[in-house]
Amino acid sequence: MPLHPSLQPLVDAAAAMPASPDGLSVDELRAFAHGAMEQMFSRLSEAGPEMAAVEDHRVPVEGGAITVRIYRPEGDGPFPAHLYLHGGGFWLGSIDMFDATCRWVASLADCVVASVDYRLAPETKFPTLPEDCYGALLWLVDHAAELQVDTGRVSVGGASAGGDLAAVTALMARDRGGPPLVFQVLEIPVTDLTMSQPSIQENGEGLILTESAISQYIGYYLADPSDATNPYASPLLADDLSGLPPALVMTAEYDPLRDEGEAYGRRLQAAGVPTTIRRWAGQFHGSQHMAAIIPAEAKEYREMVAAALREAYER
Repeated sequence: MPLHPSLQPLVDAAAAMPASPDGLSVDELRAFAHGAMEQMFSRLSEAGPEMAAVEDHRVPVEGGAITVRIYRPEGDGPFPAHLYLHGGGFWLGSIDMFDATCRWVASLADCVVASVDYRLAPETKFPTLPEDCYGALLWLVDHAAELQVDTGRVSVGGASAGGDLAAVTALMARDRGGPPLVFQVLEIPVTDLTMSQPSIQENGEGLILTESAISQYIGYYLADPSDATNPYASPLLADDLSGLPPALVMTAEYDPLRDEGEAYGRRLQAAGVPTTIRRWAGQFHGSQHMAAIIPAEAKEYREMVAAALREAYER
């Protein structure tokens, strides 16, 4: 179908925005990009509900420490838990920018959400980012009692680059003998850093996320281009996807990442992993949370995520 008519003015406005100035440092480029993300996404999402508690914890990881923000819903634990990994092309984003998403998941799925402030590229290269996320999963399970978490009902999820990191965290948990995961939510995920899927070219210009931006973040993320074929960077290229937790894979019609997300979902299905693949027609990368302009679709999107998590926890 055509691009959702309510989204077209946003695409037009983005196309008219000035490019970042030449000669900026990575920190300056990041600040410029975060400003654009704030205008484009954060201000158009719907604020999340109040929580019983929101707490930041410093978590030691190899070579440093990261912050994990815990969102606890109303009620009595132990709760199921969802490890959430934010998007941003491996070099952008923060737990603050995805606060509303985490609040909605915690409230609607009645679970603790652990949002991971993993270290960013290019200051930190592959494989440190997925190792940070796996380290956060280990910490979450190790501290389950104090966090009021049921270790038998833990899931993982994320959007865009966070979808890649969520898929990789699930692979690591399988390969390393745990912790066990009951579900994975992969939203508009990166899964193939070789940029081999047709939608990279089909949707690579004029639709918010571009082919050139994807090439830039891959260059920031990988210390060696050959790492693009490592399954912990590109989970689509893993030899074996059996034994992974059931999955919900969400894609957008006008997203350059559409085909790699759907290809990963089909490979999960072929490996015997129960997987639902949902393509959001008429939408672009990241538009799914824009409740200010597509309220019905944004509500349906978050309720689909929450329903899938609730079902997984009940199983």
